[in-house]
Amino acid sequence: MKKSKFTETQIIAILKEADAGMKVEALCRQHSISSATYYNWKKKYGGMDASELKRIRELEDENARLKRMYADQSLQLQAVKDLIAKKGW
Repeated sequence: MKKSKFTETQIIAILKEADAGMKVEALCRQHSISSATYYNWKKKYGGMDASELKRIRELEDENARLKRMYADQSLQLQAVKDLIAKKGW
């Protein structure tokens, strides 16, 4: 996936400009984005502020860490089960 040239905080700032009353066409022209991009951003980030965005990012990072921990534990459990099956206990 192509990386955006705008950070998430910049995207939120652009959306707030439109909420303040600036026309979408003028906003898109000013920031060199398409109207489709604007509406995709609005769908994804609409109604958020920077603190909510930061909290979501932290939750996603924590979720990824917990998934890795679970995968490691599952591998260890499977290894122990295989060892017990080979020894015939």
